Amino acid sequence: MVKLIAAFIARRLNISAVKHAYHAFDIDYEGRDSYRYRAAGAQTVAISSRARFAIMTELRERPEPTLGELTAAIKGADLILVEGFKSEKHSKLEVRRLDAMNRTPLAPGDPSIVAIAADFGAEGGHLPVFGLDDVEAVADFILNHHQLRLKNKGRS
Repeated sequence: MVKLIAAFIARRLNISAVKHAYHAFDIDYEGRDSYRYRAAGAQTVAISSRARFAIMTELRERPEPTLGELTAAIKGADLILVEGFKSEKHSKLEVRRLDAMNRTPLAPGDPSIVAIAADFGAEGGHLPVFGLDDVEAVADFILNHHQLRLKNKGRS
């Protein structure tokens, strides 16, 4: 993802990213005012500075937002890259690694997988297969798949 983001940035695209975590996470820590606000019961806490802003929302037994709900909150992106959200029905690139604990291919059972990237000679059936380090080819495929044009943004 990091290399792919850098490749798109080099093409002058505005890129956003969404990552799904399968465990609880925190972007704040004890001792910070924002942490204390949440600990006191605030449902949503926004932090803002000249460099960035973040909005944290405690779900408190409410359902986790869908990918669509998360991406709807992102403004100004030419492309949003997503890691995780395997059960959602967005176009996906399956990443296969030789040293993965579970090497069962997902593509045969998931029609939303449109390509495969692997660090070994993987079989893709009818799907295109890319080397995991062939970042430029993967970037080209994603742009073509989504029919994105680099209007006046450099390389076309």
